[in-house]
Amino acid sequence: MTASIVALLLGATALKVGDVAPDFILPDQDGKAVSLSLALKSGPVILAFYPKAFTPGCIRQNSNFRDRFADVSRKGAQIFGISVDSIEAQRKFKAEYRLPYPLLSDADGKVARAYSGTVPIVGVANRANFVIGQDGRISQIVEGSAAIDPNDAIAACPVRKGAG
Repeated sequence: MTASIVALLLGATALKVGDVAPDFILPDQDGKAVSLSLALKSGPVILAFYPKAFTPGCIRQNSNFRDRFADVSRKGAQIFGISVDSIEAQRKFKAEYRLPYPLLSDADGKVARAYSGTVPIVGVANRANFVIGQDGRISQIVEGSAAIDPNDAIAACPVRKGAG
């Protein structure tokens, strides 16, 4: 089977390193609209897709990014957590785990399907971290349980243009 067919059957995306990241606008935990294209004007972006707030793997993935937030900030980059959870669930999750970055609500799963794919039938996002340079191109994809550890995504994250 080709990779695209396998990806389709598993609910995953066919995006690959070097592709232009699909633009989107999603509400954050406070209902404020966040645009990927506007965020990229401020620096590189890590999109951390996770299946469901308050579940063990998602707590670990987001807590790990929280604990390494200073490393991302030093690069002039930004992190956005994304799941199909509601705005209210994202607000509670962010507060309970003291996450220093925005959590975006992709309630209809459209952005998750464009990036990480979704789990068939259940419709939650597949776990994945996408590193996107300021040119809008994907420079790294870390999928599955490997995405719980932010090290590869952070190492691959470019430094903001004009920084340093």
